[in-house]
Amino acid sequence: MTEKLKKKAMEFRSMGFDPDEIAREMNLSRETVAWLLSRSMKDSPPADAKIGWRSIGVFPHRMRLISEIMVDIVFEEMEKGDFAPDTVIGVAHNGIVYGAFTAEELGIEFTTYRPAKEGTGGFGANYASVDGKEVVIVDDVLDTGRTVRGVIDAARANNADPKLVVVLLNKTEMNEIDGVPLRSLIRARVIAGER
Repeated sequence: MTEKLKKKAMEFRSMGFDPDEIAREMNLSRETVAWLLSRSMKDSPPADAKIGWRSIGVFPHRMRLISEIMVDIVFEEMEKGDFAPDTVIGVAHNGIVYGAFTAEELGIEFTTYRPAKEGTGGFGANYASVDGKEVVIVDDVLDTGRTVRGVIDAARANNADPKLVVVLLNKTEMNEIDGVPLRSLIRARVIAGER
Protein backbone atom coordinates (compact mmCIF):
# COMPACT_ATOMS: atom_id res chain seq x y z
CA MET A 1 0.00 0.00 0.00
CA THR A 2 2.80 2.42 0.91
CA GLU A 3 4.54 1.98 -2.44
CA LYS A 4 1.26 2.58 -4.28
CA LEU A 5 0.68 5.78 -2.30
CA LYS A 6 4.27 6.92 -2.90
CA LYS A 7 3.89 6.31 -6.65
CA LYS A 8 0.64 8.32 -6.74
CA ALA A 9 2.20 11.19 -4.75
CA MET A 10 5.20 11.23 -7.12
CA GLU A 11 2.84 11.22 -10.11
CA PHE A 12 1.03 14.28 -8.76
CA ARG A 13 4.36 16.01 -8.09
CA SER A 14 5.49 15.34 -11.68
CA MET A 15 2.27 17.04 -12.84
CA GLY A 16 3.29 20.19 -10.92
CA PHE A 17 1.19 19.74 -7.78
CA ASP A 18 2.71 21.13 -4.58
CA PRO A 19 2.58 19.07 -1.35
CA ASP A 20 -0.57 20.85 -0.10
CA GLU A 21 -2.38 20.12 -3.36
CA ILE A 22 -1.22 16.49 -3.25
CA ALA A 23 -2.48 16.18 0.34
CA ARG A 24 -5.91 17.53 -0.66
CA GLU A 25 -6.09 15.30 -3.74
CA MET A 26 -5.09 12.14 -1.87
CA ASN A 27 -6.97 12.94 1.37
CA LEU A 28 -3.79 12.59 3.38
CA SER A 29 -2.12 14.88 5.88
CA ARG A 30 0.62 17.22 4.69
CA GLU A 31 3.04 15.34 6.95
CA THR A 32 2.22 12.01 5.28
CA VAL A 33 2.69 13.52 1.82
CA ALA A 34 6.06 14.97 2.86
CA TRP A 35 7.05 11.52 4.11
CA LEU A 36 5.89 9.85 0.87
CA LEU A 37 7.83 12.36 -1.22
CA SER A 38 11.01 11.94 0.80
CA ARG A 39 13.69 9.87 -0.87
CA SER A 40 14.44 7.48 1.96
CA MET A 41 11.17 6.93 3.85
CA LYS A 42 13.38 5.32 6.56
CA ASP A 43 11.56 7.02 9.41
CA SER A 44 8.23 5.65 10.53
CA PRO A 45 5.29 7.17 8.69
CA PRO A 46 3.24 9.82 10.47
CA ALA A 47 -0.01 8.66 12.04
CA ASP A 48 -2.62 9.07 9.32
CA ALA A 49 -5.51 7.30 7.63
CA LYS A 50 -5.85 7.04 3.85
CA ILE A 51 -9.40 7.88 2.90
CA GLY A 52 -10.89 6.77 -0.39
CA TRP A 53 -14.51 7.04 -1.43
CA ARG A 54 -14.45 6.30 -5.11
CA SER A 55 -17.75 4.41 -4.67
CA ILE A 56 -19.35 7.71 -3.63
CA GLY A 57 -17.47 10.07 -5.93
CA VAL A 58 -18.08 8.30 -9.23
CA PHE A 59 -21.80 9.07 -9.42
CA PRO A 60 -23.37 12.48 -8.69
CA HIS A 61 -26.54 10.94 -7.24
CA ARG A 62 -24.43 9.31 -4.52
CA MET A 63 -22.80 12.65 -3.68
CA ARG A 64 -26.28 14.18 -3.55
CA LEU A 65 -27.36 11.50 -1.06
CA ILE A 66 -24.33 12.26 1.14
CA SER A 67 -25.25 15.95 0.92
CA GLU A 68 -28.78 15.14 2.08
CA ILE A 69 -27.27 13.74 5.28
CA MET A 70 -25.27 16.97 5.64
CA VAL A 71 -28.50 18.95 5.22
CA ASP A 72 -30.13 16.88 7.96
CA ILE A 73 -27.21 17.79 10.25
CA VAL A 74 -27.58 21.48 9.32
CA PHE A 75 -31.29 21.37 10.23
CA GLU A 76 -30.45 19.70 13.55
CA GLU A 77 -27.90 22.39 14.37
CA MET A 78 -30.26 25.17 13.24
CA GLU A 79 -32.78 24.01 15.81
CA LYS A 80 -30.14 23.89 18.57
CA GLY A 81 -28.37 27.10 17.61
CA ASP A 82 -31.27 29.26 16.50
CA PHE A 83 -29.78 30.39 13.19
CA ALA A 84 -30.87 30.39 9.57
CA PRO A 85 -27.97 30.33 7.12
CA ASP A 86 -28.04 32.48 4.01
CA THR A 87 -25.13 30.87 2.16
CA VAL A 88 -23.21 27.60 1.99
CA ILE A 89 -19.46 27.80 1.37
CA GLY A 90 -18.07 24.77 -0.49
CA VAL A 91 -14.32 24.39 0.11
CA ALA A 92 -12.23 23.56 -2.97
CA HIS A 93 -12.06 21.17 -4.36
CA ASN A 94 -13.99 18.19 -3.00
CA GLY A 95 -16.18 20.28 -0.71
CA ILE A 96 -17.55 22.24 -3.65
CA VAL A 97 -19.77 19.41 -4.88
CA TYR A 98 -21.12 18.61 -1.41
CA GLY A 99 -21.57 22.32 -0.71
CA ALA A 100 -23.50 22.94 -3.94
CA PHE A 101 -25.87 20.04 -3.31
CA THR A 102 -26.30 21.12 0.31
CA ALA A 103 -27.15 24.71 -0.70
CA GLU A 104 -29.61 23.42 -3.28
CA GLU A 105 -31.38 21.24 -0.69
CA LEU A 106 -31.49 24.13 1.78
CA GLY A 107 -32.74 26.52 -0.91
CA ILE A 108 -30.05 29.10 -0.14
CA GLU A 109 -27.11 30.75 -1.89
CA PHE A 110 -23.81 29.03 -2.65
CA THR A 111 -20.22 30.17 -2.94
CA THR A 112 -16.81 28.55 -3.16
CA TYR A 113 -13.62 29.04 -1.22
CA ARG A 114 -10.19 28.20 -2.59
CA PRO A 115 -7.40 27.84 -0.02
CA ALA A 116 -4.18 29.67 -0.79
CA LYS A 117 -0.64 28.48 -0.21
CA GLU A 118 0.05 31.76 1.58
CA GLY A 119 -2.61 33.88 3.27
CA THR A 120 -6.27 33.10 3.75
CA GLY A 121 -7.39 32.19 0.22
CA GLY A 122 -10.47 33.59 -1.43
CA PHE A 123 -14.10 33.23 -2.39
CA GLY A 124 -15.21 32.50 -5.96
CA ALA A 125 -16.04 35.68 -7.85
CA ASN A 126 -18.77 33.95 -9.88
CA TYR A 127 -20.81 32.90 -6.84
CA ALA A 128 -22.70 34.49 -3.94
CA SER A 129 -21.10 37.05 -1.67
CA VAL A 130 -20.79 36.20 2.02
CA ASP A 131 -20.85 39.83 3.17
CA GLY A 132 -23.17 40.22 6.16
CA LYS A 133 -24.51 36.65 5.92
CA GLU A 134 -24.78 33.66 8.20
CA VAL A 135 -22.82 30.87 6.54
CA VAL A 136 -22.36 27.11 6.73
CA ILE A 137 -18.99 25.73 5.62
CA VAL A 138 -18.91 22.35 3.85
CA ASP A 139 -15.80 20.29 3.10
CA ASP A 140 -14.89 16.66 2.60
CA VAL A 141 -12.05 15.89 5.05
CA LEU A 142 -10.92 17.76 8.14
CA ASP A 143 -7.31 16.81 8.86
CA THR A 144 -5.65 19.52 10.93
CA GLY A 145 -8.31 22.21 10.68
CA ARG A 146 -5.93 24.63 8.96
CA THR A 147 -8.02 24.97 5.79
CA VAL A 148 -11.29 25.46 7.66
CA ARG A 149 -9.64 28.03 9.93
CA GLY A 150 -8.69 29.91 6.76
CA VAL A 151 -12.31 29.81 5.56
CA ILE A 152 -13.59 31.03 8.94
CA ASP A 153 -11.03 33.86 9.00
CA ALA A 154 -11.86 34.88 5.42
CA ALA A 155 -15.60 34.75 6.11
CA ARG A 156 -15.25 36.93 9.21
CA ALA A 157 -12.99 39.35 7.31
CA ASN A 158 -15.86 39.66 4.82
CA ASN A 159 -18.38 40.50 7.56
CA ALA A 160 -19.93 36.99 7.52
CA ASP A 161 -20.97 34.98 10.56
CA PRO A 162 -19.87 31.31 10.32
CA LYS A 163 -22.48 29.23 12.16
CA LEU A 164 -21.47 25.65 11.36
CA VAL A 165 -18.83 23.50 9.68
CA VAL A 166 -20.00 20.18 8.21
CA VAL A 167 -17.52 17.66 6.83
CA LEU A 168 -17.83 14.16 5.50
CA LEU A 169 -14.88 12.92 7.56
CA ASN A 170 -13.25 14.40 10.66
CA LYS A 171 -9.78 12.99 11.34
CA THR A 172 -9.47 14.97 14.60
CA GLU A 173 -11.02 15.07 18.04
CA MET A 174 -12.27 18.64 17.50
CA ASN A 175 -15.95 19.49 17.92
CA GLU A 176 -15.51 23.17 17.07
CA ILE A 177 -13.03 25.36 15.26
CA ASP A 178 -12.46 28.93 16.39
CA GLY A 179 -15.81 28.92 18.18
CA VAL A 180 -17.75 27.45 15.24
CA PRO A 181 -19.46 24.08 15.85
CA LEU A 182 -17.99 21.22 13.79
CA ARG A 183 -20.07 18.22 12.73
CA SER A 184 -19.07 15.27 10.59
CA LEU A 185 -20.74 12.26 9.07
CA ILE A 186 -17.79 10.08 10.08
CA ARG A 187 -15.00 10.53 12.61
CA ALA A 188 -11.78 8.59 12.09
CA ARG A 189 -9.17 8.36 14.81
CA VAL A 190 -5.71 6.90 14.71
CA ILE A 191 -5.22 4.68 17.76
CA ALA A 192 -1.45 4.12 17.71
CA GLY A 193 0.86 7.10 17.27
CA GLU A 194 -1.87 9.68 17.76
CA ARG A 195 -0.95 13.17 16.72
